[in-house]
Amino acid sequence: MSSPLLVKADQAGGKIVEVTPESAGWTHVGFAAHRLAAGEVLTLETGKRELCLVVLTGTVTVRAGDHVWEGIGKRASVFEDVSPYAVYVPLETTVSITAVSAAEVALCSAPATTKRPARLIEPASMTRSVRGKGANTRYVCDILPQTAEADGLLVVEVVTPSGHSSSYPPHKHDSDNIPLESSLEETYYHRLNPEQGFAYQRVYTDDRSIDEAMAVENHDVVMVPRGYHPVTVPYGYDGYYLNVMAGPKRVWHFKNDPAHDWLMTK
Repeated sequence: MSSPLLVKADQAGGKIVEVTPESAGWTHVGFAAHRLAAGEVLTLETGKRELCLVVLTGTVTVRAGDHVWEGIGKRASVFEDVSPYAVYVPLETTVSITAVSAAEVALCSAPATTKRPARLIEPASMTRSVRGKGANTRYVCDILPQTAEADGLLVVEVVTPSGHSSSYPPHKHDSDNIPLESSLEETYYHRLNPEQGFAYQRVYTDDRSIDEAMAVENHDVVMVPRGYHPVTVPYGYDGYYLNVMAGPKRVWHFKNDPAHDWLMTK
């Protein structure tokens, strides 16, 4: 039986996967991933939400209101050691995405009240870093961090090498206790290389009112309404995930599971 926190991907259709606040049963985070054939156009309205459009692979032209960005996106794979192009789009804006080549795009959204200008987020502006050590090493790219302007959205991508763990030691951010911890909903959009691979993700709370362990396949989404949420990638495959976070306050403070916090000093 599939976990209620696991959203399985459509491995062939144009809309790969979608999470809305209504489908997730929460308030803030929205996520969708789309495949576009060359020449295909995807149009949407942001409504009362802000949008971070991430060009995962391929090349697209994006029109957001009066702004146009031609031919953005370079990656053939999310596993390339290259940051993506992204576009921030404010609320109440019409967006069209035209695929110059075959492309995959992610649509990350959250409620908003501020009408900022749409803007291109170039790869050179994104901070890349290495976290962890040994078999806990992973490679992080901050696409829309809390230092960049937005009402609620935080967006980051992570590559986890073969045999490594990520989002580990297990941490959570489900309590409004800043600066010790913030309350943020989160989605994980998973990719595997080679594509037939799988990874494992567990979502659990201190009282085990949530305790779900999931095998995730290429393009699947895991929803994290609350609780700790570590990821492990088996030997022979590399893992990638795109994280979207949002909550009542736009700041990321997390708390490690006390049972495993000793790993931070190992």
